Amino acid sequence: MELEDADITELLQQWSGGDPAAFDRLLPFVYVELRRLAGSFLRFERSSHTLPPTALVHELYLKLVDQQRAQWTDREHFFRISARLMRRIMVDHARRRASDKRGNAPAHLPLDDALDAPASSESTLLAVDAALTRFSAIDPRASQIVEMRYFGGFELEEIATLLRISRTTVKRQWNVARMWLHRDLASEFDGSGRRESV
Repeated sequence: MELEDADITELLQQWSGGDPAAFDRLLPFVYVELRRLAGSFLRFERSSHTLPPTALVHELYLKLVDQQRAQWTDREHFFRISARLMRRIMVDHARRRASDKRGNAPAHLPLDDALDAPASSESTLLAVDAALTRFSAIDPRASQIVEMRYFGGFELEEIATLLRISRTTVKRQWNVARMWLHRDLASEFDGSGRRESV
């Protein structure tokens, strides 16, 4: 069963207005999409990854429930915030895993394809997250595009729809962001994958 975008927007606005039951009515209609996004991101992870898509969506659910002050405007706004929250969940998970490993040296960072597919290691995920945080101060919208694509698993067409801009603009900003992040990440790592000493 599907719900029209207008109905989803109405439920989001009811939830923003303080009706917690609206979120309960909304969840079955957005759960499949959220799980698809989580699966899209996690399918590139190693098979032993300890945060499967269902767990990622459940952690997202807990964070969404805490969004009491959010003023949801529409479906697009909801999925943009969900992508941002997924990023935080994945980064926090990677930090915990990295801190559990004694002497965890950063793995070689595959710069040529690190931004074309989601992260394959905690160190790659954390490096991209840090670089993206730096980049967001320069270009917030291009940073949001990277966040949605890299951390949320959105395709360029989906991002264009969610941000209400053309696919050409999304592609151009994605390419600019990739070049900037590639350069930033390259300056952080030498050929061995170890951080350069400053």
